[in-house]
Amino acid sequence: MNTTTLARPESYCTFLVDGLLYGIEVQNVQEVVRVQPTTRVPLAPQVVRGLMNLRGHIVSMLSLRNVLGLPARASDRHEMSVIIRSSDGPVGLLVDEIGDVMRVDQADHESVPGTLHRRQRPFLRCAYKLEQRLLLILDVDRVATATATATAID
Repeated sequence: MNTTTLARPESYCTFLVDGLLYGIEVQNVQEVVRVQPTTRVPLAPQVVRGLMNLRGHIVSMLSLRNVLGLPARASDRHEMSVIIRSSDGPVGLLVDEIGDVMRVDQADHESVPGTLHRRQRPFLRCAYKLEQRLLLILDVDRVATATATATAID
């Protein structure tokens, strides 16, 4: 059997935002933490929730709901923070709920569905059809730089 034709499994840290399942490659996730107090940044775009001190490191906290153009949270449950490694350093993403680490075969990926809101599509790399739902894979660097693109997409 030719090993070059075998699909390589990929692991994703998954989380829910507005009932949709998103994933980021495990190697791009620094850690998952409860939301800490943040300091507002005057005149920052709406996607920037504030700055958080994470053990002496200042981390920009982005509302993934705002980045993706999703409605505000209706629940009073606390959000979680997924701290990602981007080319510009760590960035925090505020999500509704943390999921599991999932392994999928790279060969099973599909293009991003055209039915998704136009604001979401630039931040997604691909999708995987799971048994009962769709796993949407985020582009870490595009999400991390969402503050620069937020006004251009609105």
